[in-house]
Amino acid sequence: MNQQHQSCMDACVRCAEECEYCGDQCLGDMPVCARLCNDCAEFCWTCAAFMSRNSSFTAEICGICATICDACAGECEKHQNDHCRRCAEACRRCAAECRKVSSSTGAHKQPVGARG
Repeated sequence: MNQQHQSCMDACVRCAEECEYCGDQCLGDMPVCARLCNDCAEFCWTCAAFMSRNSSFTAEICGICATICDACAGECEKHQNDHCRRCAEACRRCAAECRKVSSSTGAHKQPVGARG
């Protein structure tokens, strides 16, 4: 397992767990929140997987993950229940960690299939 980005991987897993729960709780009454939570959870799981295998696309994936987490947090912050509050907090932490990894790793400079 890649220890270099452990803090970010932990934040992604925690965020995915909170989003899974929040999305389930919001299913009937708040469909926009539920969809964003589901999207965010799926991408956080994916982001953690990319980092764990030290993918060359880690920077890009983390950048997108931060954007999705910010959107999810923004939606959850509109609601007053505890699960949305916890989800928003986890999303903000994950977005911050993902931005660190994205900026420190540097974006993949060469298109796939390009010759160096």
